[in-house]
Amino acid sequence: METLKVLGSRLCALRKERGLRQVDIAEMLDLTQTHYQRVEKGKINIPTLTLCTLADYFGVSTDYLLGRSEERSAET
Repeated sequence: METLKVLGSRLCALRKERGLRQVDIAEMLDLTQTHYQRVEKGKINIPTLTLCTLADYFGVSTDYLLGRSEERSAET
């Protein structure tokens, strides 16, 4: 699976675990819901700072979001 699709899939799963809607995350990131929806669908890339914001928000590592690790936490 390509990186953008992995990122989108993992963001979607984390969002649903918290019972949040796409619009909730979009508002937190100051994006439109449509823009964030395209992120979850793996259609567009996001800036590094947005990636870091999402990792911090969900308490996971950026490597986990990008599919470079199966470990959610950055801590070892």
